[in-house]
Amino acid sequence: MYKHGFKRLIDFAVALVALVVLALPLAAIAVWLHFANRGAGAFFTQERPGLHGKIFKVLKFKTMTDERDADGNLLPDADRLTPVGRLVRSTSIDELPQLWNVLRGDMSLIGPRPLLVQYLPLYSAEQARRHDVRPGITGWAQVNGRNAISWQRKFELDVWYVDHCTFATDLRILLLTIKKVLTRADINQAGQATMEPFNGHN
Repeated sequence: MYKHGFKRLIDFAVALVALVVLALPLAAIAVWLHFANRGAGAFFTQERPGLHGKIFKVLKFKTMTDERDADGNLLPDADRLTPVGRLVRSTSIDELPQLWNVLRGDMSLIGPRPLLVQYLPLYSAEQARRHDVRPGITGWAQVNGRNAISWQRKFELDVWYVDHCTFATDLRILLLTIKKVLTRADINQAGQATMEPFNGHN
């Protein structure tokens, strides 16, 4: 009942109110990032798989420049991450534009994080179950290690959530997310700006 009905109503209502309340701060952050990113823009969109693997475009604040090397290749993420971008990412502010995705129904406030489309054929049948619910802005894996845990552990936590999606579980994840954001915990793997790519379930 909750997973397939009431949860969506809560998502829509909370996302709508949050976007109205945060409209001016989000606009100010967008302007700040536009200049910090040296003309690369303030927003980042990318195709991601959602509920049942349906592709949608996720919206995030852009935290990196588009700087390239002499051969025209993008520099490593750590080299393109700006001080402003690092602050925005460490406080998880970069995820807030996804409230628009929640309002549209592409995402939920809470659920497995939407990953890259290129990972779809790499999942085992069990790992692919993470797409049985809408992806979320935050989720069970995010409050249990986020980028500091292995891909295998991350998927185990995602599937656990699919099987235990209740209002009480979502409320617990929300409270733990607030704690994680305030302490800025588990943002990156050691020595990296982003999670290592997923290369398969084996």
